[in-house]
Amino acid sequence: MRDALFHKSEAQKAHRELEDTSDRIRASGGMHVNQSQQQAVRARRDSGAAALKHALDQIEGTGALVKDLDIGLIDFISRFQDRDVCLCWKLGETGIGFWHSVDEGFQGRKPIDQVFRDGHSGGDSDRLN
Repeated sequence: MRDALFHKSEAQKAHRELEDTSDRIRASGGMHVNQSQQQAVRARRDSGAAALKHALDQIEGTGALVKDLDIGLIDFISRFQDRDVCLCWKLGETGIGFWHSVDEGFQGRKPIDQVFRDGHSGGDSDRLN
């Protein structure tokens, strides 16, 4: 998740640089642009975007669903009392300690307690705090 956030940030910085240059060109009615410098910025943007996609693919390869990249939020689909629920983890948390129904989302997070553990049948109990 940290890699994904880093690559997202790098791609966004390069994108902003390109937009700033375009804005300066429009505001001045045209100007000479260093093409090799612009190509390097585009390459940085494209490289960051590709690295971000790779990082997201790796996260999703674990069975996780990226819910909010900006805060580092991911869910894992699981089962509780014969219904689908999400095990919820946020960057900075030491492990999966919360869950919510698929309809509630992050706002409905509840701590994983013994009742949840007893009714949990997702086969991924090793992920729980």
